[in-house]
Amino acid sequence: MLEKRATKTLAIFQNFYGKINNFFFTTPSPTEQVVSLMPKGTPRGNVLLSYRIERFLIEPGQPIPYYHYSCQLSVVMARIFVDLGFAVDIIANTNGAFTPKKDYSFFIDTRMNFERIANVLNKGCVKILHATTAHPYFNNYAETKRLMEMQERRHVTLRPRRFIDPKYAMAIEFADCVVVHCAFGMKNFKYANKPLYLVSNAVPYNHPWRDSKDFEACRFRFLWLGSEGMIHKGLDLVLEAFAGMPEYHLTVCGPVAKEKDFEQAYFPELYHTPNIHTHGWIDVESAEFMDLTNRCLGLVYPSCSETNAGSVLTSMHAGLIPIISYECGVDVGKDEGVVLDDCSIEAIREAVRQISSSSTQELRRMSKKSWEFAQKNHMVKNFEKEYQNVIEKLIREYDK
Repeated sequence: MLEKRATKTLAIFQNFYGKINNFFFTTPSPTEQVVSLMPKGTPRGNVLLSYRIERFLIEPGQPIPYYHYSCQLSVVMARIFVDLGFAVDIIANTNGAFTPKKDYSFFIDTRMNFERIANVLNKGCVKILHATTAHPYFNNYAETKRLMEMQERRHVTLRPRRFIDPKYAMAIEFADCVVVHCAFGMKNFKYANKPLYLVSNAVPYNHPWRDSKDFEACRFRFLWLGSEGMIHKGLDLVLEAFAGMPEYHLTVCGPVAKEKDFEQAYFPELYHTPNIHTHGWIDVESAEFMDLTNRCLGLVYPSCSETNAGSVLTSMHAGLIPIISYECGVDVGKDEGVVLDDCSIEAIREAVRQISSSSTQELRRMSKKSWEFAQKNHMVKNFEKEYQNVIEKLIREYDK
């Protein structure tokens, strides 16, 4: 009996001690942490960057895990401010507990923390909305419209996947200026009468040009590449378009199986249509991705709301010819690809047929132009140069 009581007491103590130990000594989650960077010499001011914090938490020598490309851009943005002489505090844009305890010269956020923090910042702090999406009202309207159109065609209701909390719609009302990534973004936020600065988005994938690509062999093969939000990103339209074009092949790369309602609604197209091949998620830095893009002619991506869609930029860096919506936010011309006048199923089919019917010389030329466009406009070094130009302009303007 005494042994049982002692064992029970020990178990209670270990459970209690474990909870206390976890409470006091475990590393906070990334959303709770603050990373501070200092310039050489005395700081000319402080900057609060609310964006992606993951890359700042990696120890020297530790391998860098796969993160969304925005994590690298966050590092670039912080480094620019440090190089310009500012001390920089970085928090995750999902950190809902951080409260400023000092004066800041600049505050940058993507929307989630904007209103909450802007309300308690010191007078004179320049508040920059870094718009990584369209305005939440437009984003939600566009996805709702796509869901309702699909509902009419397929007689089923699916869940929204890319809705943005409407409370974030107010971010721009508290901003002094806005950084946007494309012409669509400029148009989307123009209503607010705030200064808008164009900084092209970038992805950190520098794939080489492949001169040996066989364009005759791949002229009938296309790719859809995307993340969460199949309806939002137009996969339903692309599947229906290719299901009616058996001579053209489509490979689908994205987390389709995670959206069970979509997968069920489009099961025949995804898994029982001979010319449609559902791959699932793919590592865009892998040899497998390079092999796949070498066998495909173009990307078909009629998303309803983006700002410089990363999947489009990644595919263009791999030499694919983009067939995209205007709302993808990649400002390609006719030399590099096709921007759909509308995203109807028939318009998608017409664009695919038009591209595929071109000569092999023309296909090679368009593919090279697409790759060159991505190399010229959407490399990290381009983002860094454009963003620094904007910040230096703001410093001159607000230091008057």
